Amino acid sequence: MEAIWKAFELLLVLALFVAFGLAAAIVFETFRRRFNHAHLEAPPVFEDPNSLKPVRCPHIIDDPAEKYLSLIVPAYNEENRLPGALDETLNYLQQRAAKEKSFTYEVIIIDDGSADGTKRVAFEFVKRHTVENVRVILLGSNHGKGEAIRKGMLHSRGALLLMLDADGATKIDDLEKLENQILAVARKERQFGDSAASDSSLRISDVSVAAFGSRAHLEEKALATRKWYRNFLMKGFHIVVLLAAGPGVRDTQCGFKMFTRAAARKLFLNIRLKRWCFDVELVYLCKWFRVPVIEISVNWTEIPGSKVNLLSIPNMLWELAIMSLGYRSGIWKIYS
Repeated sequence: MEAIWKAFELLLVLALFVAFGLAAAIVFETFRRRFNHAHLEAPPVFEDPNSLKPVRCPHIIDDPAEKYLSLIVPAYNEENRLPGALDETLNYLQQRAAKEKSFTYEVIIIDDGSADGTKRVAFEFVKRHTVENVRVILLGSNHGKGEAIRKGMLHSRGALLLMLDADGATKIDDLEKLENQILAVARKERQFGDSAASDSSLRISDVSVAAFGSRAHLEEKALATRKWYRNFLMKGFHIVVLLAAGPGVRDTQCGFKMFTRAAARKLFLNIRLKRWCFDVELVYLCKWFRVPVIEISVNWTEIPGSKVNLLSIPNMLWELAIMSLGYRSGIWKIYS
C-alpha cells in the first residue's frame, strides 16, 4: 500500500511539473507574439512571367479597391488538387465578367513553401490568364494557412475579398450567396445600386461586413458516417472554440469566407495565429470590432488529401490557449 501511495505522489508531482511547464510555455509564447512582429512583413514581389517584369504590389491600408472581387487561395503542396479548382474558379469568373461588364476580379495564389510543383502550376495559370487577373505570392517556407491568407488579404485589390481552399471543396458559385448577403447588409447603411458590380457598389469596400460559409447543415450526416472518435474530437473542439471565441458562429473552420475591404483591413492587420485556428481568431476579432457576421450554408464536398489530421489537434489547442490568454489578459493589443 505504501508503494502505491508513493507512486501516486510521484505521478502527482510529475503532473504538476508538466502543468507548470505548459502554463509557462503558453505565457512565454503569448508575450512573444504581443507586438504581432512574427509575421512576414516584407512586401511580396509580383512578377509577370510573360515579360519577366516586376508588378507593383498594392497594400490594403494604402490603396483603394481596384477590383470588385479578390479571391485568396492558400496552397501548400497542392500540385494535384490546385489545377482542377482553379480551372473551375476561373471559368466561373470569366463567364460572369462576360455577362457583367463592370465585374472585375483577381485570383491570388499564396504558395506556402510547397515542396512539390505547386509554384509551377500557379505560374502556368498566371501565364494563361495574365498577371492582371492571377497573381502568385511565394512565402519561401511553410508558415501556415493563416499566415498565407493574411498575406494575400493584405496585398489584394478587391472591394470584396474571398478566402477559399485550394481543393475546390466548396462550389465557387456559392460566393454569390455570401456576396448577396453582404450587399443586403451594406444597402441598409448606404444606398447602393442593384447591380452587384456596379460602380456605385464599389463603395461597399468602406462598409465592414463579413460572410462565413457554413457546413453546419451537413453535421448530422457527418456524425452518422464518421468514426466515433472523430465525432468525439469534433464535439470537443466545438466546446473549446465556444470557450475561446464565444457563441454566434456554428462552423468556424469552413475555408470559404468573404469580407469587405474595410473589414479585412481591421481583421488581418491584427491576426496573430498562423495555422488552423486563425479562423477562430477571426470570429473573436469580428466581435471585438463589431463587424456583422452572416453565416450561410454552402455546398461542400470532402476532397481526399486533407492536411488536417489527429496530430493537428494539439496544435489547435495550443493556439487557442495562447489566443485566449493574449486577448483576455490584454497582452495582445488590438489595433484599429
